[in-house]
Amino acid sequence: MLSGLVTYSKSCAVPYGLIEIVKLRVSQINGCGHCIAHHSRVLREEIGEAEERLENLAEWRSAKCFTDRERAAFAWAETVTEIANFGVSDSEYETARASFDEAELTDLTFAIVTINSHNRLALALGG
Repeated sequence: MLSGLVTYSKSCAVPYGLIEIVKLRVSQINGCGHCIAHHSRVLREEIGEAEERLENLAEWRSAKCFTDRERAAFAWAETVTEIANFGVSDSEYETARASFDEAELTDLTFAIVTINSHNRLALALGG
């Protein structure tokens, strides 16, 4: 059911490497070990992501190894992941829009919603 969105995220307006590292960050927030392992593996083996960046992802705000655009993506990912608890403020949206055009932000949001769905399914069904 979600496979179409996963396939789409590989060729959407946002670079695949950024989509994957965002998926890893969301999986960390949600505590989904299966998805953390999967996206870490994809980032290492398919994308060639540096270990320093993977090791510092949970502390992306203070880590020096992320770009401003990546930080905006992580902030947006956290906002969308925690939307039921905190909603989305105009300033959070504007911060994201400063780094992503409308198509990119839509694609990024679909990727975040998709990984949140995968995380919840895996956690709920013990996968």
